[in-house]
Formats: sequence, C-alpha cells, structure tokens
Amino acid sequence: MDDKFVINIGRQLGSGGRIIGEKLAKRFGIGFYDKELIILASKDSGLCSDFFEKADEETESFSLGGLFGMRFSFYNDTSYTGVNCLSHDSLFKIQSDVIRRLADTQSCVFVGRCADYILRDHPLAINIFISSPLDVRIKQVSLYHHIPANEAENMIEKKDRKRAIYYNYYTYKEWGVAASYQLCVDSSVLGIDGTVDFLEDYIRKCIAQRKIAGTTD
Repeated sequence: MDDKFVINIGRQLGSGGRIIGEKLAKRFGIGFYDKELIILASKDSGLCSDFFEKADEETESFSLGGLFGMRFSFYNDTSYTGVNCLSHDSLFKIQSDVIRRLADTQSCVFVGRCADYILRDHPLAINIFISSPLDVRIKQVSLYHHIPANEAENMIEKKDRKRAIYYNYYTYKEWGVAASYQLCVDSSVLGIDGTVDFLEDYIRKCIAQRKIAGTTD
C-alpha cells in the first residue's frame, strides 16, 4: 500500500478547524492547503487568483438553481479574454484536479473544498469535521475580527450556510452531519492543542490499521 496519506478537514466557522489543520500538518511534517489551493488552481488554469476568490465569495448563489446560471468573465495574467466564461462547475473541476494531483504526489492536509469527496477513493484518506458550540464560536469570531457579538453571529450563519450549500451540491452528502465523515470532534472540549493531540493519535492509528489491512487483502 502507498504510504502517502491525506487528512481532509471540514469545519464550522470559529471552531478552530483551520488552525487545527495547520498544527496537524506541522506534527506530521506534511503540506497544508486551504486558500493555497486558489493560488495553485490559478497557476494551472492561467486565471488570476481573484477569479477563484470571487467564485468562493459567491457560493451562496448555488441555492435555488443559481449554480447553473452563474457565469464569470475573467482576466488572465496578461490580457482580457473578452467572451471567455467559466461556470462554478468548471472552477470546481480545476480545483479538484489540483487536489488529486497533490494527493498523488505527497501526504497533506486539505481544509474544505470538498476534498473528502474528491479523494473518496484514496486508500489513506482521513475525513474529519470540527465543530464547536455557537456561543464559543461567536466569541472567537468576535475577537478575531474585532466585531460585536451580533455581527459575529451573522457572519457565522452566512459563512456556514455557504459552506453547506457548496458541500451538499458537489458531494451529494450533508455538510456537518456525522454520517458524512469518519470522525466529528467538538474542539471546545479539549481545546485547540488538546484536539490536535487527540486527532494526531487517531490519525496514526487509522493509518496503521489501513496499512495492515492493505497487506492482508
């Protein structure tokens, strides 16, 4: 069995999912990819990174059939392409190709981007969802963005709704529901570092068991 493994992390806003992913990547000495995927997708496609950022910001348009109607004109690095347009589906494919290529060549951590679905056939993929109680997340988002609690709550509701719409559409699964992942963890129970410790142990055991199973098939 190939030794390369991937850790795919879904998360609620304010749960610490991104920083947990970064810390896990450092623990294992592997690559970490979140917004970094936008840069790589931009290089692969020749589209400017702002184009992917714009698509990210407009994921809420997926609802009510909006996904099929969304089209964007774009710039490349040197000139205006005029009539060239891409759909959200095209952008998703570009990012998916980048994710698959990375997973084929190295062990890494992916945050979001439906990586758990894209890499569903990977023999050493660990799929995790990080959550936390709403009051804890409001406090964290409020502190991080320096905004009042009511604004933080609105931001959480909007961002998580967008993530759910995006994930549910492309994966045919349900975002944040236990059945969609191998493990769901409330990061507020053990704290960020305690959660990282717990997940590191869990991941190492999962990888070891799958390797053993792979040698006996």
